[in-house]
Amino acid sequence: MGKLDLRRIGLALAAPVLAIVVSLVITCLILLAAGSSVSGFLSTIFSVPAERNVINILNNASILYLSGLAAAIGFRMNLFNIGVEGQYQVAVFTAAVFAAQGWLPGPLNVLVSIVLAMTAGALWASIAGLLKVTRGVSEVISTIMLNAIAVSLTAYLLRQVGVETGSNLATQEIPQDSWVAGIPLLPGAPNELLGLALLAVLGGIAYAVLLNRSKFGFSLRATGTSASAAVASGIDVRRMVVVSLMISGAVAGLIGLPLLFGSSHSYGTTFQAGIGFAGIAVALLGRNNPIGIAFGALLFSYLTEQSNLLEINARVSPDIVAISQGVIVLAVVIAYEVVRRYRNALEQRQVAAELSSSAPADATPEATR
Repeated sequence: MGKLDLRRIGLALAAPVLAIVVSLVITCLILLAAGSSVSGFLSTIFSVPAERNVINILNNASILYLSGLAAAIGFRMNLFNIGVEGQYQVAVFTAAVFAAQGWLPGPLNVLVSIVLAMTAGALWASIAGLLKVTRGVSEVISTIMLNAIAVSLTAYLLRQVGVETGSNLATQEIPQDSWVAGIPLLPGAPNELLGLALLAVLGGIAYAVLLNRSKFGFSLRATGTSASAAVASGIDVRRMVVVSLMISGAVAGLIGLPLLFGSSHSYGTTFQAGIGFAGIAVALLGRNNPIGIAFGALLFSYLTEQSNLLEINARVSPDIVAISQGVIVLAVVIAYEVVRRYRNALEQRQVAAELSSSAPADATPEATR
């Protein structure tokens, strides 16, 4: 039994490890072709981060993790929610505008802002769900278009309600009693873990319980595996599509809140963008598993943080890390397919071995006669 468990663990780890190795090899070949220092790149990437950098890695990983969860919920339903970026921007803008009014006392203001952000993300995602079940519009196309609309809409509304601070246009600053204090994690670090980074932990637990310990999670996984079989078992597939996208959008609404309440305290033109698209890559790398997504978020965050030192220490453009991340996503898809086929071959050989070992027992009496 122990050997079987070790084999399963080894096969589960084989695909991401293989993808990372392939990515490193391809990145090194690109560096060689460009005449850059491979040794400098490797020594910088694999150097031990300082305490300040460790906190940055954890902060960015928590945000990427929420983004990965939002994408993974759709993937488990066999839906490609490419609109996490737009849902996140609409949600964080909504939360920033409401929280800045200061109508409620600090903690209650934060709590209501979180609920509003999740509601805004869910409603924005529901547009794609309704278009799919009523008009048959692919969620890929509708969410991509909704991303563009969300960016333009928030930019327009920001010009209406925003205030200029230097060259940046932003919403009014959130009152100080609504700022969420950081968590001093490492003694030697000058920075702190974002207080709302704990939303990532809560989100991961909720995701695991929802998928594996609830009737809705069973229906979601069943529909994602086979829509026709789900219909035959009495599952309302059309309803599942809309609800799943709404839950995905609600989680996307949480993405920008750690930064909003923990560091920036307003939403503006310099607010971090591209998180939604990165979350899709993180979810693919983690195979929609809550632990796997955490690994993918930490890996991407680590590479991004270490890339800041590349130009200083190795005279290598930090853009090479973006190439590495892209190659990892492509390689992991191929690696998982290779591992899947290898696992199937092992299972077939095991079944064949069991059948052959039981066959001679029936033939023995006849042979001795």
